[in-house]
Amino acid sequence: MRYISTRGQAPALTFGEAMMTGLARDGGLYVPETVPQMSKAEIAALAGLSYEDIAYRVMRPYIGDTFTDDEFRGLIAKAYAGFGHAARAPLVQLGPNHFLLELFHGPTLAFKDFAMQLIGQLMQAALAKTGERITIVGATSGDTGSAAIEAFKGLSNVDVFILFPHGRVSEVQRRQMTTPAEANVHALAIDGSFDDAQARLKDMFNDFAFRDRVRLAGVNSINWARVLAQVVYYFSSAVSLGAPHRTVSFTVPTGNFGDIFAGYIARQMGLPIDRLVVATNQNDILHRALSGGEYRTDGVKPSISPSMDIQVSSNFERALFDAYGRDGAAIAQLMDELKTGGFSISQGALQTLREIFSSGRCSEDETLATITRLRDQTGEVLCPHSAVGVKVAEGHLGATPMITLATAHPAKFPDAVERATGLRPALPARMADLFDRSERVSRVPNDLEALKALVLERTGH
Repeated sequence: MRYISTRGQAPALTFGEAMMTGLARDGGLYVPETVPQMSKAEIAALAGLSYEDIAYRVMRPYIGDTFTDDEFRGLIAKAYAGFGHAARAPLVQLGPNHFLLELFHGPTLAFKDFAMQLIGQLMQAALAKTGERITIVGATSGDTGSAAIEAFKGLSNVDVFILFPHGRVSEVQRRQMTTPAEANVHALAIDGSFDDAQARLKDMFNDFAFRDRVRLAGVNSINWARVLAQVVYYFSSAVSLGAPHRTVSFTVPTGNFGDIFAGYIARQMGLPIDRLVVATNQNDILHRALSGGEYRTDGVKPSISPSMDIQVSSNFERALFDAYGRDGAAIAQLMDELKTGGFSISQGALQTLREIFSSGRCSEDETLATITRLRDQTGEVLCPHSAVGVKVAEGHLGATPMITLATAHPAKFPDAVERATGLRPALPARMADLFDRSERVSRVPNDLEALKALVLERTGH
């Protein structure tokens, strides 16, 4: 199994190399050269298996010889041992043909734990073989950062720097990043938006001298291993509802397009998915792009679903790569145009995207109303991101079962939930002292040179 760049100018890599590299040197994102197929019989055989066993069967073809079968099984087992639900990703029925996939039972209460806990184990095992030390730099709109810190804190061969937009994450999200006491953890509050943080992250990767000096590695969803880990719960949930003998659809609240791109990969592998519905909040660039064919940034408007406050959706590049017939030069041209505000999607590519993806937008008022209504009708308390997903999904219900992804625990966004329901959701007992812990955070400017200097100083390079 080899991995190639969406921009066509970087060497093909093994799984292990792609995982440790993150962003390709031509600025592109790695994707598998070919997508492994699962037959109907193989998909049907997943029924009744544990989440870990399904994860092994779905992901194993992508790993190559980076890990042995036994190594990979062991790393999966470690990754999910700390989850707070035996099913790992349980389904709850909301109404006729509408189901909620709870992805918030991991250690930081967000869907990012499914990928981050695994990539933490995989990277640690890979580094143990080589004896190398790496510097992980991540950008987060809230959940990726805390999940990365949870996965890598205290490791002797890793330094973790997480950039988050100052004042634009929830207090729980911030404290999850700023309260770990381990010396290898560095929480950096950047002046600007998530898009600014993500842009500076990519700038660091594109400075090859700096990248090589600090042995830079990335754990954002630009990293293929992150996307791969998320493919698994599409299979586990669809099989629970009767796949492959029954077709299902999914609605995914998304800002960076990584979580829904994992669903696209599951579909490419043979999982019978009818529609993949992109649910956006008021920062609706993906909905506008799929509706009108114009991908144009419009400034980030802070919302009560801050993890989706994104205008540059990195993983959309992976979907465009396939929609443009895997033409790396065409993708490189589009990404150059994006630097000056945006681009038009060709008619053929747009038609290809629309055959798989639908989309919808949910306003702030609709988000709050959905949280209120779902609690009254079902007793289910949704975080604002999950509420965006449910509201958009309701406009796409039909004869095919719809699974909406619940991406975070409501207690991560207590202010929004309290506004909607009058009740303040409590953190799980293991996190009850979060507001009593002391914080460590550095305020940093939106400036590449200042960030590089800080990383060099903290890592001793």
